[in-house]
Amino acid sequence: MLDKNIDLNGKRILVTGAAGFIGAGLVTELVKRYPDCRILGIDNMNNYYDVLIKEYRLDRIAEAVASDEQFELIRGDISDRDVVDRAFSEFKPEVVVNLAAQAGVRYSIENPDAYIESNMIGFYNILEACRHSYDAAKAGQSDVSSSAGDTDYRGVLHLVYASSSSVYGSNRKIPYSVEDKVDNPVSLYAATKKSNELFAHAYSKLYGIPSTGLRFFTVYGPAGRPDMAYFGFTNKLIRGETIRIFNYGNCRRDFTFVSDIVEGVINVMEVAPAENENGARYKVYNIGNNDPVNLLDFVDILQQELVAAGVLPEDFDFEAHKELVPMQPGDVEVTYADVTALSEDFGFKPSTPLRDGLKAFAAWYKEYYRR
Repeated sequence: MLDKNIDLNGKRILVTGAAGFIGAGLVTELVKRYPDCRILGIDNMNNYYDVLIKEYRLDRIAEAVASDEQFELIRGDISDRDVVDRAFSEFKPEVVVNLAAQAGVRYSIENPDAYIESNMIGFYNILEACRHSYDAAKAGQSDVSSSAGDTDYRGVLHLVYASSSSVYGSNRKIPYSVEDKVDNPVSLYAATKKSNELFAHAYSKLYGIPSTGLRFFTVYGPAGRPDMAYFGFTNKLIRGETIRIFNYGNCRRDFTFVSDIVEGVINVMEVAPAENENGARYKVYNIGNNDPVNLLDFVDILQQELVAAGVLPEDFDFEAHKELVPMQPGDVEVTYADVTALSEDFGFKPSTPLRDGLKAFAAWYKEYYRR
């Protein structure tokens, strides 16, 4: 296991995408676990999906914080250079977690501009701000005008950023290892995430930014994104509509519960990578459940838990509400995470059973929509 070299308690932490599914879960856990940390969030609160769910997540953060000083949110876009530069100059983050991104494989086919702006330009702005966070220290100066109140700011200690299992594209070797070549993306979304990894390596090599990329595998759980399959399936089933299961149900996904993802992110935040053989302080990890599930089995467990939670009636005819259809553009047959590196370096790997995770989602769904 690697030794921790960053104590998050007392640190200033910038989290982009702070009202997002993973971002809000991360902020909520950080303020509980590290009461002396200060967190600045950035989120553009766009309407890609129901903004009320984002507001709900922010309410949960507000319930968790010990004081108003512990968390602040900037409602802005990381593709706006002024927003990012102002956040860095005033807050002076020591740890940065970039989770802001335009998500969704299929949406990238319909609206590529959103992906270039958020995933490419936005991440570039974050990297540039991290780069210039070292300027004062290199010049032997201290900035006493910072609202952060730090007279000896030395710049960003660690940049952690979200990548995606989508980077593996049409890779036929399974499980997917971070050592595999990932040069064949099958969607623009995947291409932007691979580009993020390349950008981060270059900036780490050139400017000394310690950076770690995390390839998330099909995250699910309470208060998730409505465009994700399990959430969309639920919405359709309660309306009596038919759900479409692609590739005739022969796809397999490495479903990863959101609390496992959050735990993995926090573990990684505490260990800035050492210099690699290329002279860059750079690392990439998979975070997945290491247990792919067939989609037909997945939706069967989902409907069972929806019935058990009272979201669907006990006599619900599931067979009458599903349709098996061909593969859709941009999709892949299987995702399967090799988490050997994560386990060896941190003594941790995701482990929440699928049924337990879907049970938690079903309970949340009933309560949220009953409101």
